Amino acid sequence: MAGEDRSRASGPGPSSTGSSAMTRTARGRLDQPKDLRPRLLPEYDPEAFGRFSERIARFLGTGRFIVWMTLIIIVWVLWNIFAPVNLRFDEYPFIFLTLMLSLQASYAAPLILLAQNRQDDRDRVTHEQDRKQNERSIADTEYLTREIASLRMGLGEVATRDWIRSELQDMVKDMDDRRALFSAESDEDR
Repeated sequence: MAGEDRSRASGPGPSSTGSSAMTRTARGRLDQPKDLRPRLLPEYDPEAFGRFSERIARFLGTGRFIVWMTLIIIVWVLWNIFAPVNLRFDEYPFIFLTLMLSLQASYAAPLILLAQNRQDDRDRVTHEQDRKQNERSIADTEYLTREIASLRMGLGEVATRDWIRSELQDMVKDMDDRRALFSAESDEDR
């Protein structure tokens, strides 16, 4: 009966709880076509699997992992050498230990590669963002350079303090010359 309730909830009609959002998520996304082929492999979230592989790769790259692995191997070897014969599970050539280490290595290598690929993707995106930011900075710098050049050209036409001072000195000199000339003419007229 529970299976019938689940099949009804994921069917095209409204669910028994009246929540249409729940039926939409149970069926999948509405903006993508339905996959008509049956899948042989289970579906998984690649992003969640990638995060999981990064956590494992981070742990495998620590000293803590090496210490734990060394302790486990030492205990394994000591147990299989000094334990009573009926409790030993892996005799001297330690075939089972070799198998376990090979199995661990065969899973660790692809997980580490997956984590490195994800890091490369993040680095590529970061590099692209940095490149775009650098292009914007260069464009802003070129704009500011043009603005400063136009301000300098505009300042070439603007009266500066030294130019005004020299003009005023010239005018004072002209006025002194005129006064001297005017006073000389007025002295002659008398």
